[in-house]
Amino acid sequence: MNAETNPARQRLNVRDWLRRFGLVLALLLICGLLAALNPAFLTWQNWVIIIRQIAINGILAVGVTYVLLSGGVDLSLGSVLALSGVVAAHFAHPGDYPLPVPVALGMLAGLLCGVVNGTLVTRGGVAPFIATLGMMTAARGLALVVSEGKPVSNLSPEFARIASGSLLGLPVPVLMLAAVAALSWVVLTRTRPGRHLYAVGGNALAARAAGINVDRVRGAAYLVCGTLAGLAGVLQASRVTTGQPNAGIAFELDAIAAVVIGGTSLTGGVGTIGGTLLGALLMGVINNGLDLLNVSSYYQQIIKGLIIVGAVWLDKRTPRE
Repeated sequence: MNAETNPARQRLNVRDWLRRFGLVLALLLICGLLAALNPAFLTWQNWVIIIRQIAINGILAVGVTYVLLSGGVDLSLGSVLALSGVVAAHFAHPGDYPLPVPVALGMLAGLLCGVVNGTLVTRGGVAPFIATLGMMTAARGLALVVSEGKPVSNLSPEFARIASGSLLGLPVPVLMLAAVAALSWVVLTRTRPGRHLYAVGGNALAARAAGINVDRVRGAAYLVCGTLAGLAGVLQASRVTTGQPNAGIAFELDAIAAVVIGGTSLTGGVGTIGGTLLGALLMGVINNGLDLLNVSSYYQQIIKGLIIVGAVWLDKRTPRE
């Protein structure tokens, strides 16, 4: 019996090890390959560029982690980002309002979009895919209406410094990502709402039988996701120093890909903030490496599409605890 069970146990141990550390190993292997192909990849300046570039996608990814954990999906992230950026830019002209006003209003725009998404899903009974697809179109159209179809420019230097500034040698957007991720880790692992979110995503019927308000939990997930998309929109507008109504196109795909690559299940109930950050970092490293290798943007789109499909395929084949 021992001879039969030991190989099975060894296979289980290897599978468990790969599930826990496979993403880290893949990241190290890709970094090693890119460093061999282009020595500039390992320079400090390049890594500052990488972490600055992944900040916005990382914030979006943390937000959509909540939704995926609840068993839903949010396809409106890019459009909500654009709308929030346009709203923030409208109130960020020099001498108009203090800096907290455009930041707060941009995040409020994202929060309201999240509330609408959550209400459609929980109260309206609309499938998350359809509800957020509708929001993706509506928010993009609203961004075009608010901006009159053109970029909102002439932003104050204080607003522009949100994305371009540094503190203790680290870009401010990266510090914001770190703060968002740390707070989310605490919420998901150390609080009752976090445990309820995992329970709802794992088995909504059992969670409802246990007395959990499933609709409230799912609605809160979309609210958090929308708010963080609003924050990402503020950072994007600050980074490019204009409120672009066409910003954020396909950003939701990068964010969802990062989350799924990080180990969050598309069926809900399984995932971690740490995995999401690793997934976002892996996506950023790949994008940066392809740029350093002068790979055409057309081929980059193909590669990213293959990564997304591969991540979903692995998600379907990964055994869940």
